[in-house]
Amino acid sequence: MNEQQLLRYSRQLLLSDIGVEGQARMLAGHVLVIGVGGLGSAVALYLASAGVGRLTLCDGDHVDLSNLQRQVLHRESRLGMNKAASAREELATINSDCHVTAMTTFADDAHLDEWVKVASVVVDASDNFDTRQAVNRACVRWRKPLVSGAAIAWVGQLSVFDVRQPDSPCYACFMSEQTETPTQTCSDTGVLGPLTGTIGSMQATEVIRLLCHERSALVGRVLLYDALHVGWQDLVIQKNPSCAVCQEG
Repeated sequence: MNEQQLLRYSRQLLLSDIGVEGQARMLAGHVLVIGVGGLGSAVALYLASAGVGRLTLCDGDHVDLSNLQRQVLHRESRLGMNKAASAREELATINSDCHVTAMTTFADDAHLDEWVKVASVVVDASDNFDTRQAVNRACVRWRKPLVSGAAIAWVGQLSVFDVRQPDSPCYACFMSEQTETPTQTCSDTGVLGPLTGTIGSMQATEVIRLLCHERSALVGRVLLYDALHVGWQDLVIQKNPSCAVCQEG
């Protein structure tokens, strides 16, 4: 690291669990973020600021006025712009150490197979069940750690799935691909803006933990946050020996 980087990241370097070695791992890291909405904005903002060397942001949607209540990377001046491109433009003003690639298309199996295999850590900040399952399949196939978050109304959810660990479930162990697709969306149910920031910043924390130490204490657990009543639940999830995704073959 050069002198400017030592100053920029000095408060992290003071942390014994990060230090120079951990910061170097972050600078060498490549994080794939699927979705640059409320969750993805917070994730990308904190990871770029923290010194992750490379971010690939994937989103085929465009910035809408209704997004600005919670999607903090976007601006009124960029209404109508692709969200990944808008996020890249904003992050360029925050940290020139971070190389940001904007994938201006929605994720499908073919794209994910290409993107996931070159990433260090994958973040699922998407807003639909089908994408979550597709991201999970790619992470299992390429044995990449997956940091999963969700937020709707007043409730948020966070977990880490890391099939590099033999006892780790995958997302499909938790929510089977045969599960009936949930119909609730933010557009018809609503979502609290700061809730997406809470869950997204926690996702960023887990990414940093994985980059620095290659392990997360959230593997095999799901945190549920009720922002309305200010309560947390910590649920244990088990690896499913009959899972059609991670136990295939």
